Amino acid sequence: MRRARVFVALLILAGLASQAARVLRVDNPQKSDAIVVLAGETALRPQRGLELLRQEMAPQMWIDVVSRDQIFGHSLVGIAEQYAAGLPESSHIKVCALEGLSTNAEAIDVRRCLQPYGIHRVLIVTSEYHSRRALTVFQHRLPEYQISVAAATDPTRFGVAWWTRREWAKTTFDEWSKLIWWEAVDRWRTSQ
Repeated sequence: MRRARVFVALLILAGLASQAARVLRVDNPQKSDAIVVLAGETALRPQRGLELLRQEMAPQMWIDVVSRDQIFGHSLVGIAEQYAAGLPESSHIKVCALEGLSTNAEAIDVRRCLQPYGIHRVLIVTSEYHSRRALTVFQHRLPEYQISVAAATDPTRFGVAWWTRREWAKTTFDEWSKLIWWEAVDRWRTSQ
């Protein structure tokens, strides 16, 4: 009898684990006042943000960049500004310089960047594995905004069959640990 219970528990656990990556992914972009491309990845996230801007999901877009980051002696903020200036949609794109290094701190920096523009609805763009946590963090930290999320897909880093590739398993495990930490600890802190 005890073995049967253990076996059933293991089956249930395996079933839940097989869905771990699906739970992390949210892709439900809504028409908004602004698109905010979250910092951290500099190719696929901006590309997805531009797709949404071109589809007129919002009239303007912000690209989040950590202000202290540099690449070969050049400020990442300056590189992002040059990138934005070279796009046909440049008049609709701004760079939001971030001080914080976490999604939690990024939400507060985004508030500072958006506040002067009378924005109420925000579409955040992030990597698909980061989309659930980013959505919950932004909804919690910025309750004055209606937040939706669009997922930027990177099949080299993440996939729903996470157990079939080492990199996918690492990404899934890492993101689950961050999501659990957010839900258990950071969500309940009053100031960041």
